Amino acid sequence: MPQLEMETGRDGAPRKEAEGHWLNAEEPAPASVVTPWVEKLSQRRPWGWAANAVLVALIISVPPMAILFGVGARNSASAVWIGATNALRLGPATAHDDRRLGGLLADGFDEGACHSRFQSATYRRNARKKPSPYLVTKLRQQEALQRRCGPGTAAYSNALEQLRAGKKQSHTGGECRYLVSISYQGLGNRILAATSAFLYAMLTDRVLLVDPSNQMGDLFCEPFPDTTWLLAQASFPLTNYSSFNIDTAESYANMLKNKVIGTNDNEASSTMRPAFAYIHLNHDASDQDKLFFCDEDQRNLRDFQWLVMRTDNYIVPGLFLITAFQEELDMLFPEPDTVFHHLGRYLFHPNNNVWGLITRYYDAYLATAHQRVGIQVRVFGKDKESPKLLEQITTCTQKDNLLPELGEPTDPVNRPAARKSTKAVLVTSLKAWYYEKLKSMYWEHSTVTGEAVSLHQPSHEEYQQFAAKSHDAKAWAEIYLLSLSDALVTTGLSTFGYVAQGLGGLTPWVMYKPANGSVVPNPPCGQDVSMEPCFLQPAFYDCRTKQAADVSKIVPHVQRCNDTRWGLKLVPRSV
Repeated sequence: MPQLEMETGRDGAPRKEAEGHWLNAEEPAPASVVTPWVEKLSQRRPWGWAANAVLVALIISVPPMAILFGVGARNSASAVWIGATNALRLGPATAHDDRRLGGLLADGFDEGACHSRFQSATYRRNARKKPSPYLVTKLRQQEALQRRCGPGTAAYSNALEQLRAGKKQSHTGGECRYLVSISYQGLGNRILAATSAFLYAMLTDRVLLVDPSNQMGDLFCEPFPDTTWLLAQASFPLTNYSSFNIDTAESYANMLKNKVIGTNDNEASSTMRPAFAYIHLNHDASDQDKLFFCDEDQRNLRDFQWLVMRTDNYIVPGLFLITAFQEELDMLFPEPDTVFHHLGRYLFHPNNNVWGLITRYYDAYLATAHQRVGIQVRVFGKDKESPKLLEQITTCTQKDNLLPELGEPTDPVNRPAARKSTKAVLVTSLKAWYYEKLKSMYWEHSTVTGEAVSLHQPSHEEYQQFAAKSHDAKAWAEIYLLSLSDALVTTGLSTFGYVAQGLGGLTPWVMYKPANGSVVPNPPCGQDVSMEPCFLQPAFYDCRTKQAADVSKIVPHVQRCNDTRWGLKLVPRSV
């Protein structure tokens, strides 16, 4: 199976940070009942100028109203002015503004500590998918579990002592159990991995603890009220957990191979079992590691109080293949292609520093456009400035009417049409070359439609910089800005693009990776079948028949990815 270059959309070798042209960042603000695990093991829109005119008329009428009705009216007039201004920026869909995202988000948070949690809904024009009532209930239950068993509780201290002593716990109903998610690789990979771990924790009634390394504690607000999801490394007994790998003796695969644990077909003495199990689901995972996606192996793992998981993949489609989870997943996600859209918006709220980057850039460059188009350029290999990739971008966007075709430089400007339609194009790439070329094209040529097109690129860091705080903050801001697009073009196999499309609820146009780098693919791109990320390294094994199999044929809503023939993704049930 081919090895994939892991990325956040900021590729290249680490080096000193290059200067971007970001606006200055804000200073950060100061900062039940658990459903039993399922035991059953058998089975887009531009806003017309007519509406704008109405609002402008309303705005113009406000000041005289304030004068006529005195001081008391001034407050209400201000409120009307602010509301109307917001509507001009966002369009009519903000009438459905729901700060809790349809119940997805819980109450009980301090707004000053995390502005994005309370403001994000006002930055999205289109109404997105709503979570199921069952998912909302399950999230409240998970939050209660995190409070009852998380850091700072007596149950957590007791569990740490048992782990420190190497005690082997068998599963009991009142026991708190834990899943530690290791954070590494690029930002896109880290977000997808943590989302995968969270869903698995919900399905198995475990507390999720996220390794705070690689800025996981610096980029995001806490997702759970009155507790933390960050693992306190200093007090954690497994001091070397962040270096666990495929050769770790306590990996589930190695314990099976060495008969430290057994399945129904391969029994081993429970006295040999350690106090934790390590789940290795990285891009280099072996076939035995991927037995994680089988029911009998899930029965084995259920008995461990502590699990540690490393993955750089979005493993969620694999969870939908586990028979024991299918009924629960169907209730949680009646629309299976919305898993990351809901869980990503639930878990990942930019902290105040990053939110300042996002909102200032949006308001300065993107807010007043009739349509926003995001173009995410990820370059694989050594050739970072490729005329063929530029041709692929322009051919893709013009073929599908995402960007207007170019006329001659001497063509007359269709001013009335230009005033009626403006497009703001956000380009994200490590390199400035693609943005500069596109900007020059739309400056030096008129458009055949008369549309006015503006090009914007927040930063160009030149090289991917691992473990660089400012680099990751800009990456997170750019992912989020892409998610605010009305239409999105992404690079195939890019986790940076996967996260943006999922957060935005956008089904992107995917630029296919050419088989031959010197030839533009035909077609250059195609619209994906869903907004879900791709699981790039699934197993090719049917647990029921215990044979190699095409697992895209097992469940109708788990199919092959468009951008890679070996990946799996969730699609709508009707597809």
